This record gives sequence, structure tokens and C-alpha cells, in this order.
Amino acid sequence: MSISIVILAAGKGSRMKSTTPKVLHTISGKPMLFHAIDASLKISDDITVVIYHQAPRVREAIEKEYDNINIHIQDAEQFPGTGGAMRGIQTKYQKTLILNGDMPLITQNSLNALTSGDADINMSVIKLNNPSGYGRVIIENGKVKEIIEEKDCTPIQKETKSVNAGIYCVSSELLNRYIPKLNNNNAQEEYYLTDIIKMAVDENRTVAPIFVSEEEFKGVNSKLDLAEAEIIMQNRIKEKLMLSGVIMRFPDSIYIDCRASFEGECILENGVTILGKSKLINAHIKTNSVIEDSIIEDSGVGPMGRIRPLSHLKDTHIGNFVEVKKSTLNGVKAGHLSYLGDASIDEGSNIGAGTITCNYDGKSKHKTTIGKNVFVGSDTQIVAPVTISDNVIIGAGTTVTKDIKKGSLAISRTPLKIVADFYYRFFGKGK
Repeated sequence: MSISIVILAAGKGSRMKSTTPKVLHTISGKPMLFHAIDASLKISDDITVVIYHQAPRVREAIEKEYDNINIHIQDAEQFPGTGGAMRGIQTKYQKTLILNGDMPLITQNSLNALTSGDADINMSVIKLNNPSGYGRVIIENGKVKEIIEEKDCTPIQKETKSVNAGIYCVSSELLNRYIPKLNNNNAQEEYYLTDIIKMAVDENRTVAPIFVSEEEFKGVNSKLDLAEAEIIMQNRIKEKLMLSGVIMRFPDSIYIDCRASFEGECILENGVTILGKSKLINAHIKTNSVIEDSIIEDSGVGPMGRIRPLSHLKDTHIGNFVEVKKSTLNGVKAGHLSYLGDASIDEGSNIGAGTITCNYDGKSKHKTTIGKNVFVGSDTQIVAPVTISDNVIIGAGTTVTKDIKKGSLAISRTPLKIVADFYYRFFGKGK
């Protein structure tokens, strides 16, 4: 790892129209900045993130997730712009790759291409069929000659389809010389990183164009861009998973967090959502079910089941309209219409429809423990904290408020009262 990387993440992102810093908007479960950091970590151990707008919030998010990232706060009041963001940064290695924090789709392969070769500067270039609105990159004899803003282009130059993608790999020695020389004598009164290209060409330094895909270098500047990047990222995630053996019904209707993992042969039906660091092992997730930060092992969920965080299902069947939260179920059947929260339920137990673990007393959450081979009848309320031992039957309609010993029957029902002919007396109708 002989490359230093600087990720520029200081901008306000006003076009996002949000109080959330632009680089912290999520794509497939992770802030877009983190996608850039993760790609960088694959090729470098010297990474600096430049921040300014809402710096404390961005710093906190980075430090919560990573412990090996350098943070540099831009002096944007004195030195605005991309060139200003690089002032005062000292990198470790002979080459420095400069990325943007709002490019979450970049891959390791592209980073490797940008850092290869022995040119003084590698500059990312995209070929567009319609380059209107972009500055043109003029290339002669395989080298970048200059970058010309569209308004300054001649008619011939406007026909050039090569545009600047905004990523550079620069000799650190040149970078340290050029950055202090940048000026803000322009309409925006900002320090532009692109000016180092002209400095290098004027010194007869080699500036090599590295042609990259438009998809990977797509910047996210608006909620529309965010949605488009999400689609691209989701397609990548699902394509990789299907090639590794995951079965998906109507993949376009499925959402999968980039942090989720799959083992064995898993089936995801249409409308499924997998969130957080969920782990699925030989799991069948049926239509319109949601799995969040949970382990689903040799089990089926749904249709329309919901598994909330910190749950672990093993050899278990969860049916429609069943919600599980922070619970461990091993060899359990819960077919329909139940809530199982803060519970531990062991093998062979059956949970009837309408069962609720009453885990919250208004102040604290309490645990329900259910042993092996317990039959819980429909419409049962289990008021935690409570322990139900092995081989217990709970009659339908029971409210459990005490621990139940092994082998017992627990039943609580109001005696049924039948009043003959009451219907006719009430409505005043004849027989």
C-alpha cells in the first residue's frame, strides 16, 4: 500500500435540500462517504477525509465507524474550493489520490487504474456522447494538454467528447509545490484543484488521461442523484449475490443492505427487504417480509413477516403478520398474527395466533423465556418477566402472569354465559 488518499467531503451540498450533510446520506444502508472510504481502504492505509460543513457531525460519524482515518478540517473561510481543501494536508506516500466523498459508486478496479503507471499526474476522464455543460479535456499524443471550460471552447474544441471526471492521482512532491501556488483570481473567488493540471503541463510534466466509466464516477448532488445511485448500487449487490447462489424472485422489487451477508442456498421472494448487518443461512424469506439486523438460519419467514433487530431464528417457521424483536427462537413455529419481543423460545414449541409477549411495562423491557415443547394457544398474553418451563400447554385466551412449571396446563377463562332468546328481546323481533 504505497498510495495516500485524500477524500474531499467539505461541501455544503445545498442541492440536496436537507439538514443532513450530503456525504452522510445513505446508499444501500451506508453513508455515501463510507462507500468511498471502504473502496480506499482496499488500496491504502493512509486516508485523509477533508470536512468543513457540519464538521462535528461528519467527524463523529466517521470516528464511530473507523479508527484509522485522518480527519482534516478545511479553512473554507480563507481558502474555499477544491484547491483550498488540499491546503495543509501532509500525505505519507509518494503518490496521492484525490477522491470526492460524493462518488459512492467508485470501485477498487478503477482506483487501481488511477494509481497505475509512472505519470506525474493521472487524471480521470469520461467520454460522453453529449458533453454539453462540461469542460473539455484536450488530449494530444496520449497526454492531457489542457482543460477548457465550455464557454471558452472553439467550435472544434466543443466537438471533443472527453470531460474531466474530477479525480486525480498526483505526485505528492508536485502536490506540495502546486497547492500553495493556487490563487482565487476567478469569478467564484475559489481555489480550484484543476489549476494544477495547467501548472504541470507548463512544466512539461506528464499528465496521463485515465478513461473511466461514467457510472462509477457519478457524483451525487441531489435527491434524484441519490435515488439513481441507489438503483445502481442495488443492482450490483443483487447481481453479485445471485451469481453466488441466492435465488431472487423479481429482483427489482427486492432491497438488500450492502452490509447483509448470505450463506448456503437462500431464497428471497418479491418485495423482500433485508436491512443492516443481517445474516441469512439457508433461509427462505417470503413475499413482503422485512429482516433487520438479525440472523435467519435454516428458517422461513413470511409472507409479510417482520424480524426486528437482534433476533436469531434457527430451524424456525415465522408466518404471516408475525413480528419478532430481540428474540432467540430455536426450532419454533409461529404461524400467524403474533408479537414475540425480548423472548427466548426453545425447540418444539408452537406459538398460536394472536399471541403477544407483553414485554414493556411503560418504563422497562422484560424477558419471556419459553422452554421446549410448549404449546401456546391462540389469543394468549404472556406478561414478562416470566418463565414457562418445558412440556407446558397454555389454553387459548390465557393471560400468563406467573412462572409455569414443567408439564403443567395453564388456562384462564371467564365462564361462558348463555342467555336464551336474548337476541329477540333486545331487537324486539319475533321468532
